[in-house]
Amino acid sequence: TRNWVKVKCTLRQEFVILGWTKSSARGRPFSSLLLGQQEEGKLVYEQICQACHMADARGGGDAGAAIPSLADNPKLADKDYPITLMLKGRGGMPWFTDMLTPEQMAAVATYVRSHFNKYPDPVTVADVKRVGVGSTGAISDCTTCN
Repeated sequence: TRNWVKVKCTLRQEFVILGWTKSSARGRPFSSLLLGQQEEGKLVYEQICQACHMADARGGGDAGAAIPSLADNPKLADKDYPITLMLKGRGGMPWFTDMLTPEQMAAVATYVRSHFNKYPDPVTVADVKRVGVGSTGAISDCTTCN
């Protein structure tokens, strides 16, 4: 059936569109209706992360203001590492809980881990929710967060 559907794009702008929809698509972010997880992750990376971490994910900056490299980063072998940083932030990096959905966090973590590193196993929404439930309080050892 044809329905009016209110959808949200990755920038959290709302659009109302008329189109052929399945009831299971209602309430999902607009971009996830069109894109797979890798494509969604790339889009989030390019729109948000790339501004600081650069297009090649190598980061940069001078001493004291250095942006960490995400490329070839062994810390990303642990799926929980990028999730924790997106949920809590660290240093100059803000948290993204008010900007990204769990689906978008999983997608961008999967994209960074597989595209700029050699960690092909996907980060799931269940991973994001699991880490989110256990992420009360500050990270106790910030030397592991670089």
